[in-house]
Amino acid sequence: MQSTFNMIKFHIGYFIATFLLFITEFIIALYVHDSFIRPYGGDFLVVMLIYCIVRSFFNLPVLLTAGGVLLFAYCVEFSQYFHLARVLGLQNSKLAKILMGTSFSFMDMVVYTLGIVLIIVVENLRLSLKKF
Repeated sequence: MQSTFNMIKFHIGYFIATFLLFITEFIIALYVHDSFIRPYGGDFLVVMLIYCIVRSFFNLPVLLTAGGVLLFAYCVEFSQYFHLARVLGLQNSKLAKILMGTSFSFMDMVVYTLGIVLIIVVENLRLSLKKF
């Protein structure tokens, strides 16, 4: 088990990736109004964004972080199924709608999973190339 001191570490590479992914998500949200990139591309990238945020500040194992991010994304999606924003009285909050979403989609869960799979593949490639 890692000590707390070893777990907290700033990683500039993940921080830069976080910034670039955030800008990409922002551009998609503002300027892309199609039926593929906005709904699926945004969801694909958002799990990568969250993963990079976590890895920017915490030195955690790839699979633990990726699994935690995927579980979080699934929880957000299931909260949409149960209309959690409405239950909490936040149905008129634009911020709540952005952060929590408004409608459940099984396809979103598939896209989140594909995003996490890509993260794991890239991280494993990066770690194997680092050994050389």
